[in-house]
Amino acid sequence: MGTDEPLRGAAVEPAVSRHTTAFVCITVLIDALGIGIIMPVMPNLLEDLMGTSISQASIWGGYLAFVYAAMQFVFGPVLGNLSDRFGRRPVLLVSLVALAVDYTFMAVANTIALLFLGRLLAGIAGATHATANAYIADVTQPEKRAAAFGLIGAAFGVGFIIGPVIGGIAGEFGPRVPLMVAAAIAFVNSLYGLFVLPESLPASRRRAFSWRRANPLGAAVQILQFPSLAWLFIVGLLFNTAFGVYPATWSYFMQLKFSWSPAEVGFSLSLVGIGFAVSQGLLIRHILRLFGEVWTVIFSFACAAIALGGIAFATQTWLIYTIIPFSALGAMATPAMTALMANRTPDDAQGELQGAIASMASITMIISPLVMTRLFRVFTAEDTAVYFPGAPYVFAAILVILALLPLWLGVGRSRARAPRH
Repeated sequence: MGTDEPLRGAAVEPAVSRHTTAFVCITVLIDALGIGIIMPVMPNLLEDLMGTSISQASIWGGYLAFVYAAMQFVFGPVLGNLSDRFGRRPVLLVSLVALAVDYTFMAVANTIALLFLGRLLAGIAGATHATANAYIADVTQPEKRAAAFGLIGAAFGVGFIIGPVIGGIAGEFGPRVPLMVAAAIAFVNSLYGLFVLPESLPASRRRAFSWRRANPLGAAVQILQFPSLAWLFIVGLLFNTAFGVYPATWSYFMQLKFSWSPAEVGFSLSLVGIGFAVSQGLLIRHILRLFGEVWTVIFSFACAAIALGGIAFATQTWLIYTIIPFSALGAMATPAMTALMANRTPDDAQGELQGAIASMASITMIISPLVMTRLFRVFTAEDTAVYFPGAPYVFAAILVILALLPLWLGVGRSRARAPRH
């Protein structure tokens, strides 16, 4: 455990079927569905509940995202370590049932306080991404993990295709109708998994649960004993904070700058989801084969910076749609980064690694909504000295560019070279 060399071992293959893979992907999809389904209607919901403007409502939206992410930060490593102790299957199934209950609760919330409580519970129950990634790591050979994580990313992207469409269209009948739909989907998927999901972690590879490892900082301390992982986690912090501008401000930005309706916001977000699914589920395999993991990350960073800058200065609606493909290509950085870290971690600590990654992502989703919505509010307030709704996107582009430095320090110049063919 004191070396920084990649620790590669053969993954243990359980009886994996198409149903198994489908269930894990649907579980991640539902996690994204719960986020995407409320995004198109959140500005209007907060305007109705708070009686305020879109600019001011964005601040409350940032607080709600903060609560959700804070719970994911705390419970991501807890669920990851529970899956290392008891197996992936029970953690995934229990979390899905809890999500179904929570979506039902949120659907009947009629005050801002209850909405906050609902997002808190959703953050706890929705911290399943780490366990889903650990399941995939269990059943996939190290050299194939980047593509497998890309499939998980694609499922998350599909959630952003379906969720915003449901939120935008069903929101016409009431902002709580989509939440009832999400509750039904989560419950049905839990029943599906009960019958089709085998356990991926054999008893011989399980370990005792430890609160030291399960607390958010403890998980990072254990994993970050590998120096290169520490640099890669910094890369992830910067990149995820930048990418957090999309869920934090997209709906408010588009409604304020271009007067989009919830349905239009939902449609645009669904296109973003389609782009994510294509790039992470299909294109990444070819990009990885051509350039390798590190150069795939660099290419994705360049595309992300172009997209963020383009959105910030867009003056016409059609420009937004031409920029979306660049944003989708930028999303390939996430599975490539996850693979870089997974291939530098022991097989018996994959659950802990994914818990630490989930916590890192949650830290950025704690920071990003507060920073991005505050920037949006400052530059769109009625008494602002400089009116510039695109300010959060410029800041995000700067963060992506800055992430190149720790990436270089983490992988070294020799590892940054593209493989020869």
